[in-house]
Amino acid sequence: MHEQVNEKTVALSVKGVKITGRLLAKAMRAFLKRAREPTAKRGRQSVKSLTKQGASLANIEISSDDIGTFKRTARKYNVDFALKRDDSETPPRWIIFFKAKDSQALEAAFKEFSAVTLKHKERKPSMLAKLSKFKELAKSIAAPVKNKNRGEREI
Repeated sequence: MHEQVNEKTVALSVKGVKITGRLLAKAMRAFLKRAREPTAKRGRQSVKSLTKQGASLANIEISSDDIGTFKRTARKYNVDFALKRDDSETPPRWIIFFKAKDSQALEAAFKEFSAVTLKHKERKPSMLAKLSKFKELAKSIAAPVKNKNRGEREI
């Protein structure tokens, strides 16, 4: 019996000046109540752990450029999701799985995500576009003609 007790010990710390039996019993009840509650993952997780939660799953496609922005927005709206990369196509596509009961929160998150993405693309043109524009501009400017006859006089 003594070995069984040793195997199932739990550390419980309580701050207090005077610890009474009632305070200790109250702390133990609170601890046992919290220990019985199943802890579910939140935010980004694997597809396997998302399916273990028992909810039906829905999915959408997203480009690889926008994954970071989506993660920030999903974290803000407390959406549970899983990212899956599909390498069967070139370039690979990303699929986001989420719980169907989170659809309202996900809809709000996607509205904000799409607004941020569109705003970002309107405000900042890509560096490659800027570079190609300047290349065309440089080609259109005529190069200065160098005079090879430095020592000779012009008549």
